Amino acid sequence: MKKLLIISIALLSFCFVGTAQRYAVIDSKYILDKVPEYKQAQAKLDSISVQWQKEIDYKQSQLDSMLKSYDAEQVMLSDELKQKREDELYNRQKALRDLQKKRFGFEGDLFKKRQELIKPIQDRVYSAIQKLAVEKSFDFILDKSEGITVIFADPKLDRSDDVLKNLGIK
Repeated sequence: MKKLLIISIALLSFCFVGTAQRYAVIDSKYILDKVPEYKQAQAKLDSISVQWQKEIDYKQSQLDSMLKSYDAEQVMLSDELKQKREDELYNRQKALRDLQKKRFGFEGDLFKKRQELIKPIQDRVYSAIQKLAVEKSFDFILDKSEGITVIFADPKLDRSDDVLKNLGIK
């Protein structure tokens, strides 16, 4: 009976060892920083963003100037002219908010441009990660770039360089 118990425990432990999960850790930020196309796309996005922000800043300065002018002249204006100027100021403020939302808002122009420029690169990296997982028989791969997903990662498990090699970089 004692032998049977020991043998069954040994068999069970072998079963658990045999089904142990294999995993790896990658750093997607490190990988993307090494991809030249990503750097170029990011620089282009930054350039577009700066250009759009200058456009918004220029319109804001025009609006501020109009507001100062209105405040200075408000006392001398008739009620009809006051209402007309206030309506114009309101419309310009609304147009400025709409432009900000259009350029930088949720699913705005910047978001769409980012999808257009960066998503294909991210998809390529994701495919390389999937290929690595299949080739090396990993059960799952963790991304340590965000800092939230993994608290500690043994550097021996980091397969970021393998992904770069699959991408043909380095």
